[in-house]
Amino acid sequence: MKLSAPLFRLKRQARLLSRAEGIPLNKALDRIAVIEGFRSWSQLAARVGREHRPAADLYAQLEPGDTVLLGARPGHGKTLLGLGLLLEAAKTGRGGTFFTLDYHEEDVARSLGSLGAGASAANAFALDTSDEICAAHIIARLSDSPRGTLSVIDYLQLLDQRRTNPEIGVQIRNLKRFVVSSGHILVLISQIDRAFERGAAGLPGLADVRLPNPVDLTLFTKACFLHDGEARMDTREVA
Repeated sequence: MKLSAPLFRLKRQARLLSRAEGIPLNKALDRIAVIEGFRSWSQLAARVGREHRPAADLYAQLEPGDTVLLGARPGHGKTLLGLGLLLEAAKTGRGGTFFTLDYHEEDVARSLGSLGAGASAANAFALDTSDEICAAHIIARLSDSPRGTLSVIDYLQLLDQRRTNPEIGVQIRNLKRFVVSSGHILVLISQIDRAFERGAAGLPGLADVRLPNPVDLTLFTKACFLHDGEARMDTREVA
């Protein structure tokens, strides 16, 4: 069954419905799913997951030592894709950690539910919501993890929010050195400038990454951009 809109737009409709009618988000998601011809949101998400697996496709292209930028405007699925990558890594027996300065445990649980993942999915990877998250914290947390461990940072620009931390360009260089020496895989979720939406149609690129302070984007080995339900892996512009 073809959906009336991409999944991220249906989620946006559910959030609007939740606010407008004062109902829990999971109830709003179920109502949107019924309109789309499914019994529940979990059934809809499972069907989409079987037919369209961007996390599996992206994960298959990652290698130990990769530092990956994952960029999109808000609401276009970048955090969900990051969580999906962690679930894919768990399927292969590799550990992982979701470092987030933006989400709480409840937010992560809801996001996993919207992916159609069961309650046990929360145990598939470690979750770090510490306010101390920065390059040094991440490196210390992962120092004993085996080669091939995949971790996701949510998100790039928030590493720059504490003045006591090194400047973000230094942090990214330190993370890059660690990933290369350890054979880890690191995915950094990134914001995209609002100006992108006023430009030509298509997907964003490195030039659209929001950078309040300078970062050498050639440190990333791969970049993936999302917009309006489409995804593109871009290795031409990065090291």
